[in-house]
Amino acid sequence: MLENVISVAPEALLDEAAKIKFQGYKLVTVSCVELDASTIDILYHFDQEFQLKHFRVSAPREMVIPSISHIFPASFLVENEIQDLFNITFSNLSIDFKRTLFLENGIKSGPLCRYTLDSPQPPETAAAESTD
Repeated sequence: MLENVISVAPEALLDEAAKIKFQGYKLVTVSCVELDASTIDILYHFDQEFQLKHFRVSAPREMVIPSISHIFPASFLVENEIQDLFNITFSNLSIDFKRTLFLENGIKSGPLCRYTLDSPQPPETAAAESTD
């Protein structure tokens, strides 16, 4: 495992984000990966003078993750994107699009989720309907 990846419990995320900001790190981005039907990893990527540090937050899919947008304001956009694409909820987002960042009416199930409760229409059926 890389030494610059730090596992952070969801309940400690805000404290750790505040500490790293105080140390002079800047937020690069946030990414998300689905581990299985019930678990996700959210990776927070930070930089200070070309030295990267990463937080890995592993959590059950249904857990509400605290937003770091009040500590790193730019994170609101990528946290909203993760909400839309992975069907995850962040609490206390500074600007919360409530899963309508990409679509006016929101997305029923996260399109980047392999594990969803709603099964999408098979591609061959969708293609046939669009040509009619």
